[in-house]
Amino acid sequence: MLYPLKFNPIFKERIWGGTKLHSLYGKNFPLSQKIGESWELSDVEGDISVISNGFLKGNNLRELIEIYMGDLVGEHVYEEFGNTFPLLIKLLDANDDLSIQVHPDNELALKRHNSYGKTEIWYILNAESDAKLVSGFSKPLDKEEYLKHLNNNTLADIMKWHNVSKGDVFFIPAGKVHAIGKGNVILEIQQTSDVTYRIYDYNRTDDNGNPRELHTELALDAINFEYSENNDKTVYESKENAENEIIRTPFFNINQLKINEKIDRDYYVLDSFVILICTSGSAKILYNNGEETIIKGETILIPAELNEIKLVPEEMTEIIEVFISR
Repeated sequence: MLYPLKFNPIFKERIWGGTKLHSLYGKNFPLSQKIGESWELSDVEGDISVISNGFLKGNNLRELIEIYMGDLVGEHVYEEFGNTFPLLIKLLDANDDLSIQVHPDNELALKRHNSYGKTEIWYILNAESDAKLVSGFSKPLDKEEYLKHLNNNTLADIMKWHNVSKGDVFFIPAGKVHAIGKGNVILEIQQTSDVTYRIYDYNRTDDNGNPRELHTELALDAINFEYSENNDKTVYESKENAENEIIRTPFFNINQLKINEKIDRDYYVLDSFVILICTSGSAKILYNNGEETIIKGETILIPAELNEIKLVPEEMTEIIEVFISR
């Protein structure tokens, strides 16, 4: 019988990274490194997560799917994605501005990279008082005007900048130009893809003085130039001891659980794995005749065959719950 699965985080040093994933979430890495990303659950080739608990410890996620198939991920998920796990979970520490970038959709990514596209969502875990991010353009424009701003180093002037606070959520579909500003710590939930087109990087150079690679031509066909006056921020309720729906999409479904008392979670109708990410507090996970603990900063995969669990918080606890619907 499968059980709640923990994984070793995969740390990524980035030019814009820092040490907040250590100080805020207890991630264990040398503080001399600029860690921008902790990949909590990944099936990206070359970065496949390895289990850290129970009798399956040492096996990787891909091996588990090959063995357990629908029992692990859900029958409908296995039929659609086969031995590929469809989601990538990251914690991000933006100690400096990230590049302005865009991701291709499924069709373009398959054609160019034999990959899935990259639609994602950002859940703001922590934000300094002046933290901002970019989501889309601030005005209608076409390719010609866009290239004019790009070539004049004024692209940042036509982006839609948002002030952000802890708990804010932004949905970033493939094709939307976006950027994370410094001072943000973010939970990123995305399709399994590592395809990013870097558009503009503030003329920064790497440690050797070389400018970072840009993907100007590739990005042109990926950008969605349709302008939207929407705020872009996802609005949701945050009630205690209830299931708070954040978003439903074809790629992932996300709830927030803000609990200080026991809550039953019935996943029977989902026919899907469930990912639990603890953003504050801690809780026991009770399942069948077993028990596991999830603490702040941890991500746990609940196999599809565990279709009923209980969460017993030890204090006020926030858990983000992710799954794929039929």
